[in-house]
Amino acid sequence: MFWILYFSIHPIPALIFIFIIGAIVGSFLNVVIYRYPIMLQREWNAECLAQLNQSAAEKTKPFNLCIPRSHCPHCQKIIPWYFNIPLLSYIFLQGKCGFCRSKISFQYPLVELISAALPLIIFMKFGLTWQTAALIIFTWGLIAESVIDYFHQFLPDLITYCLLWLGLLISTQHLFISPTDAIIGAFIGYLFLWTVAKLFILVRKKEGMGLGDCKMLAMMGAWVGAMSLLNIVLFSSLLALLVSLFLMLFKKMDVSKPIPFGPFIAVAGWCTVIYGNQLMLWITRWL
Repeated sequence: MFWILYFSIHPIPALIFIFIIGAIVGSFLNVVIYRYPIMLQREWNAECLAQLNQSAAEKTKPFNLCIPRSHCPHCQKIIPWYFNIPLLSYIFLQGKCGFCRSKISFQYPLVELISAALPLIIFMKFGLTWQTAALIIFTWGLIAESVIDYFHQFLPDLITYCLLWLGLLISTQHLFISPTDAIIGAFIGYLFLWTVAKLFILVRKKEGMGLGDCKMLAMMGAWVGAMSLLNIVLFSSLLALLVSLFLMLFKKMDVSKPIPFGPFIAVAGWCTVIYGNQLMLWITRWL
C-alpha cells in the first residue's frame, strides 16, 4: 500500500522502476522468442514419432526456457550475469560476444528497449491502475508473438490463448469493455478472418492466411469488443500494405513469399486498446 501511494505521488521513480522491470522482462522474452519455437518443434517431432510407433534415434538433452543456460551460439561459452544485463551489456560489449567477439543480433536490445518503453506509455496514460497492469502483460505477450511470427511465420497458441482468456477475465471487472462485448468481439474476430481465409482459398486455390491470425484477431476482440475490430483490421491492413510497398521498392522482399500478418495485427490492436477511437481520427486525417 505504501509503494502504491508513493508511486502515485512521485511518478518519476515509478517510471524508472517500470523501465527497469520492462527491460528485464524483455531479456526473458528474448529467451522465449528463441527457445519456444524450438521446444514446439521438438514436441511435434516426438508426437510424429509416437504416431509412427518409433522412438528417437538418440536421446536429446533437456531444452526448455531454463535449461541449458544462456550461451553464445558461436563459441558455446556460458554467458555470465555481467554480460547479460539488459541493454547495458549490449552497449558495453559494443554488440559483440564478450568471448569470441561474434556479432550479437540487434533483436536482443531492441526487444528489451520496446518491452521497457511501451509500459511507460501505458503508465503515463492510465496511471497506477489495474488497467495498466493488465495492459503491460498484454503488451509483453504481443511482443513475443510478433517477433516469433516475424521469424517463424506462426503465432503460438499458448500465448494467444493466455491473452484471450486474460481479456475475457478482466472484462468481468469492466476495465475496458463488458463481458458481453468481449465474448462477441472474440467470436466475430475469429469468424471474420476465418471467412476471409476460406474465400481466399476458393478464389486463389491456395492458403493466404493461417488460423493463427484468426485466433489473434479473436483475442483482440476480447480486449476491444466487436465495434473496434474494424479499426484493427483497417489499420493492420494499411500498415501491411505500406511496409510491403516499402520493402518491394527497395527490393528487400520476395513477392512470392508471404509476409507475417501477426505483427501488424499486434501493432494495430495495441494502438486501438490504448488510444481507442482517436486512432481512426488520426488515420483519417493522414489520408
